[in-house]
Amino acid sequence: MVYGVGSGFEERVAGWRDRGYKVHLMTGISWGTYGDYFSGTFDGKTHYEDSQVDRDGNIVWHGGGTEIPYTVPSPTYLAYIKSLVKRAIDAGVEAIHLEEPEFWARSGYSEGFKSEWKKYYGTPWVAQHTSPDATYQSSKLKSHLYLNALKEVFAFAKAYSRERGKEVKCYVPTHSLLSYSAIEMISPEADLAQLPDMDGYIAQIWTGTARVPVWYNGVMSERVFENAFLEYGSMASMTAPTGRKVFFLTDPVEDAVRTWDDYKRNYQATFVAKLLYPQVADYQVLPWPDRIFLGTYSLEGNPEPQPISPEYATQVQVMINSLNDVPLSTNRVNGTKGIGVLLSNSLMYQRFPTHAGYEDPQLSNYYGMALPLLKRGIPVNNILMENLNLPESLANIDVLVASYASMKPREAAYHDYLAEWIRAGGVLIYTSSDTDPFQSVKEWWNTGDFSYDKPSDHLFEKLRLPDPVDADVGYRVGEGYVYILRQDPKTYVMQPGADTEIVDAVSRACTALGKELVFKNHFQLQRGPYDIAAVMTESVSDSPLELAGSFIDLFDPNLPVIGRKTVRPGEQAFLFNLDRLPRSAERQVLVSSGRVYEQQNLDGRFRISTIGPTKAKGVMRVALDREPSTITVTSRALGAFVPFDSEWDGASKTLLLSYMNLEGGNQITIDFTDEKGEGKTAIRAGKLLSPNGDGIHDVWVIDGIDQFPKNRVTVYTKNGIKVFDAEGYDNQSVVFAGRSKGGTLPAGTYFFQIAYRNTDAWVNERGYFTVRYEP
Repeated sequence: MVYGVGSGFEERVAGWRDRGYKVHLMTGISWGTYGDYFSGTFDGKTHYEDSQVDRDGNIVWHGGGTEIPYTVPSPTYLAYIKSLVKRAIDAGVEAIHLEEPEFWARSGYSEGFKSEWKKYYGTPWVAQHTSPDATYQSSKLKSHLYLNALKEVFAFAKAYSRERGKEVKCYVPTHSLLSYSAIEMISPEADLAQLPDMDGYIAQIWTGTARVPVWYNGVMSERVFENAFLEYGSMASMTAPTGRKVFFLTDPVEDAVRTWDDYKRNYQATFVAKLLYPQVADYQVLPWPDRIFLGTYSLEGNPEPQPISPEYATQVQVMINSLNDVPLSTNRVNGTKGIGVLLSNSLMYQRFPTHAGYEDPQLSNYYGMALPLLKRGIPVNNILMENLNLPESLANIDVLVASYASMKPREAAYHDYLAEWIRAGGVLIYTSSDTDPFQSVKEWWNTGDFSYDKPSDHLFEKLRLPDPVDADVGYRVGEGYVYILRQDPKTYVMQPGADTEIVDAVSRACTALGKELVFKNHFQLQRGPYDIAAVMTESVSDSPLELAGSFIDLFDPNLPVIGRKTVRPGEQAFLFNLDRLPRSAERQVLVSSGRVYEQQNLDGRFRISTIGPTKAKGVMRVALDREPSTITVTSRALGAFVPFDSEWDGASKTLLLSYMNLEGGNQITIDFTDEKGEGKTAIRAGKLLSPNGDGIHDVWVIDGIDQFPKNRVTVYTKNGIKVFDAEGYDNQSVVFAGRSKGGTLPAGTYFFQIAYRNTDAWVNERGYFTVRYEP
């Protein structure tokens, strides 16, 4: 992924392509290092009129500086973006990622925006702070502008690439609908999923978005796992009915400066949250690797900034490389299925400015529907109104919770789809006082052929409910039911113990359908050999989740094999379950911190080629059918021996290896004593040399070497420096005793190569042994 189209762009693309990589471009659609556009270099005119501007006349800058303004996507600006896309396609990129189509809710006062208002509505601009209607219409326009921008640029990218005989992919990396709503930004979000030239999203969800504090049980606090689960769910629900691809992002480090301890805790939480969606198996990892592996941050209790610890660096590499093997699955997270919460892009339209004293703190009208269920172990699904025209959107939903307190239906047709679903057996729980000031904005329900006071009046008429409807009454509609609660959902979470009303309503709905509503404090999922689990705080129990079996703990950089895993409230687990090991081969790498790109079982040897960050610790656990006799790790580029540690676990028949990654990658060779020559290895090299004069291991003994006088033995240091080289090794007169021309060699690991003539053929053996001097 090459970011930005600046000076040297073509050279950067060519450099990666020459190394065999497929190259994608990512750049901003609403902001970027586009100084040449604003300064006039692009077309001889300055374009600061295309900046987003707030009520006080201030340009809204990206990143807190004064160099990169957020933009209003005018026709001239889109022509500029197309010129960058054209340049990227000419350079040979295979995909275009236009990230973060964002319009700040507080902006909307620039001359460029006023001009777009006149073109879109055909009326003079109205300041958004003057009325709820002006706010809502301003938000609609902001969403439309970036929907149109992406539609136009992607259509150009597809057409131009086809002219050049290829087909580029077009993606939108974007925050979730929940994140944008919480931070008071406007984006086209769900509308993009059905654009003809849009191939998919990158779901930009990580600790920084998920840690936004939310209300629950009368307390506003960070709830990172729960928020991440709901954010990923909103992105999955946008793409699943359309078949578009979505990449889930997580980042071990966020934009804000925190401690390493904080980063690790919350990376694990967001990582597990995304894995609980088994219908997604495409990921973006390490979006900014330099700030992870080169950044310095403090530790809790130690304010001195320091680099990432080797242990956490290894853990991160294990986690991201495991994603290569985590499969799609038809399994679903445990818990009562089929409970949904209705969402719409219009959730973003009412956030800022507020009117008539009505507030929705921290998006509590949404979380009031979702968190009371999620905290009880119910895997809530987010359902996007914009996808209701697609039958798949409600295909697996039995109970749907909805409110028009914080959003409004953007089309009358949404109510047709809901009514059809209810009559076919679905249950709708509508919870809203319908008293917020946006109920009366000038929209479809009170214009043209309609004259409803509130959008819910139109829905209730569609369902043939009485007027007025009675609260807390269940209405039978066809094969389904409708329950009305006259509380805005925010009341369920902003007051202690106030969520029983919504939970009881969902329980009644499930009873009506013959469903059991199961409460618990955790989520679990099996994806192939991987076990994923999370236990929540503030739930129905403080008990830990106990998992028994044979597991590799993937959150432990030492990759231990354990028989039991205890997951406490507020913790998550990511495990490789050896009891479900897919034995596609008797010998295979199960888990690795590096990218394994070759595994070969040839001539009695198992060879593994792997690559990882240079000079970082590499670790892997390998399934074998028996304990190996010798192991060597060498640099593929230099051919030098690499020091390593190994540990055989007989119970699980797995080998743990740890070593240093070298530039160009490493090759690991595992030998087995009964698979050499004609069935047996004729020699066996000693594992220990201890030349301290006590008569035990004072020389390095190679058992059986005296039977093969035609031999050559070479010994190397861990850096590949030759310290011994002799022919005719016999354990007596020609023998290695830990000395070289430079004197006594230091303790440590040494590597050997033995060549000997056996009958008519030469046999080569390689391996390592340890030199130590203490008794």
